[in-house]
Amino acid sequence: MKLEIEELHHVALHVKDVDLSIEFYKSVMGFQQILRPSFSFPGAWFRIGKMQELHLIGGRELDVHSSNRGNHFAMRVTNIQLADQYFQEKNIERMGPKRRPDGAWQIFIKDVDGHTIELFQD
Repeated sequence: MKLEIEELHHVALHVKDVDLSIEFYKSVMGFQQILRPSFSFPGAWFRIGKMQELHLIGGRELDVHSSNRGNHFAMRVTNIQLADQYFQEKNIERMGPKRRPDGAWQIFIKDVDGHTIELFQD
């Protein structure tokens, strides 16, 4: 028997302030908030692209340890230069764009909790 995985469904991030994180992922990242089951803990869900999701889980009390060479999540964009311009206009601190050894371009930003987000173009 072989385990058959269809796709990565979601990324979950532990956040300190759910409302502040909702604002960031709506206004900066442009994610669409979607319905979330009525769990007994605070959180929010967002659509990423066509099928993937971001799940925010409230109640984080410990520090976030996230970096471009550590814990992070990445999303493919169609135009890295436009992404860079977009974040510049939003006054979002970023690292890049820089070229990877395989030729892809990357930008790294941080959310309001310090979680690292990578945007890349092949």
